[in-house]
Amino acid sequence: MVPCPLVLLLALGAAAAALAEPLRFVDCGSIDGSIQEVNVSPCPTQPCLLHKGTSYSINVTFASKIESQGSKARVYGEMLHVDIPFPIPEPDGCKSGIQCPIQKGHSYSYLNKLPVKSEYPSIKLIVKWELVDDQDQMLFCWKIPVQITS
Repeated sequence: MVPCPLVLLLALGAAAAALAEPLRFVDCGSIDGSIQEVNVSPCPTQPCLLHKGTSYSINVTFASKIESQGSKARVYGEMLHVDIPFPIPEPDGCKSGIQCPIQKGHSYSYLNKLPVKSEYPSIKLIVKWELVDDQDQMLFCWKIPVQITS
């Protein structure tokens, strides 16, 4: 029989590893960059359960195929193939972990927050996250299924 503290420690270790796992995502049109990894924390399983009144950390590692002075994020909740704009606290990619100007061939870690407001309805939807360059072309675009819950 395994001692109880060891079982607890193993369970905590497994939970921590699950939080750090990269998400399965759909690339929805990355043209000027290529996504290497998408992390939403905490999101141990998919679809991600997004609790109202909570803020989630977004970390996207991508490589740029172009040079750009800046970048801007656009986030949507996609329902029935309609994109509904989703406000985020900082849309400027240069203030979200990316050192600008963006260089061709370099990898970047884009960091941002996804606040889930208390007044949002409890619903299943797709989160669509875009980062565009100076020419309004996609550095990256990814989608994941989520469920907003109380």
